Amino acid sequence: MLNFENDYMRGACPEVMQALVRTNMEQSLGYGDDPYTGSASEKIREACGAPEAQVYLLVGGTQVNALAACAVLRHCQGVISADTGHINHHESGAVEATGHKVLALPSHDGGKLDAARVRSYLQAYWADENYAHMVEPGMLYITHPTEQGALYSLAELAGLSAVCREYRIPLYLDGARLAYALASDRNDISLKDMAALCDMFYIGGTKCGALFGEALVVPRPGVVGNLFSLIKQRGALLAKGRLLGVQFDTLFTGDLYVGNARNALAAADRLAAGLESRGYRFLAPPQTNQLFLIVDDGVVERLRPHATFSLWEHLDGGRSVIRFVTDWATSEEDVDALLALM
Repeated sequence: MLNFENDYMRGACPEVMQALVRTNMEQSLGYGDDPYTGSASEKIREACGAPEAQVYLLVGGTQVNALAACAVLRHCQGVISADTGHINHHESGAVEATGHKVLALPSHDGGKLDAARVRSYLQAYWADENYAHMVEPGMLYITHPTEQGALYSLAELAGLSAVCREYRIPLYLDGARLAYALASDRNDISLKDMAALCDMFYIGGTKCGALFGEALVVPRPGVVGNLFSLIKQRGALLAKGRLLGVQFDTLFTGDLYVGNARNALAAADRLAAGLESRGYRFLAPPQTNQLFLIVDDGVVERLRPHATFSLWEHLDGGRSVIRFVTDWATSEEDVDALLALM
């Protein structure tokens, strides 16, 4: 079976797994009060150019997104998101379960939000005489790459940041697949840019070579209060916190975090080129390690016994969109075998 369903079907990259085995018998304090978590946090601050940043290591992306919403939103506020946003479609209402509505806006160019559209929405809200009876937009959520694998430009991110600061709401960036953006030659946003323009963001590990784990970064103190207690209250505080610390300390040693992603991008480019040469079309132009392919429904059924993939959406005319995802260990042989099936 060829596996292209997601980028977390494998365990950890060898360097992370070796570090976990090497440190397995060590004893350390829990809840992140260990030297590995301290070292990982310092390396992340340095990479982000944010020496005062608060860094919290957590287990999963849905957990981080729900916590971020809880940390900054008042009870009557909601989160602006693209209609295709992860929190709007693929988190089982996790944000809504905290009591905060997702305020979905139309997206463009592969799932991106436009600064002008966000400003127009905020203007309309505050101009409405009945705004006090409505859910107040209190935070902007974006992903980089987007849910459809598209990349924001630095200019687009700066535009969204300017709107958020104009209306005094925090900009939060979901970086579940951030390594694949940072490694792309189509990307012009750095971690330092994110730290300067975003109020919160997270650096994904689960989909980028870690066994599990995400690093929530708050570049400037004061955006959130006592987040540690909220993490504890929500059941998100890992007693053996050093398991997260060891992984991020390893990923942020040298170029490993971004280096892990380069193989996935090379494999995705090879796959995209092969599919295009066979006459296939994409829902959105491939930019990272996710490829959204438009196929006849018969192709879906032919592939199922031989390869894993995601059935993304049904189109008219007996067609569907399927998603192929490459990862840090996808081989050329895997790609060529999938192309042969196609």
